[in-house]
Amino acid sequence: MCSSSESCDPKQGSARIGRLIMQLKRLERHPHQFGAAGCLTPSEIHTIDAIGVNGRILMSELAAHLGVTKGAVTQLISRLEAKDCVQRTPHTTDNRATLVSLTAKGRQAYLAHEQLNRQFYDKLSAQLTAQEIAIFEKCIDTFCEVLKK
Repeated sequence: MCSSSESCDPKQGSARIGRLIMQLKRLERHPHQFGAAGCLTPSEIHTIDAIGVNGRILMSELAAHLGVTKGAVTQLISRLEAKDCVQRTPHTTDNRATLVSLTAKGRQAYLAHEQLNRQFYDKLSAQLTAQEIAIFEKCIDTFCEVLKK
């Protein structure tokens, strides 16, 4: 099944996973330009992405979706409000709940992020078969599950 002894060596795999984790940590610290929204951190753009996919979302649902505390979401939303990317509105029937939606600038950031994701998958599609991409995605899912523990 393995094409070379190097790719089957658990030590090499462990080293590759370690490099991936370090690269992800580096990326987390570096903002990226997303159109008119300007520089956004990965946490901010993924919050925008979660809101953009859902349209309007309760703050509590957003926290659950992102796997963070309500306090962390409140801080993220405050930063994104200051950047004019999101807006909070009171829930129409539950005065304890707050809905969050994207502003025009937030929508532009969401679309820019979607385009970046499409470019990534276009690059994968040019280099890998559909079956290889499916295996890659399964590996990512497995990796995420391991990291949750």
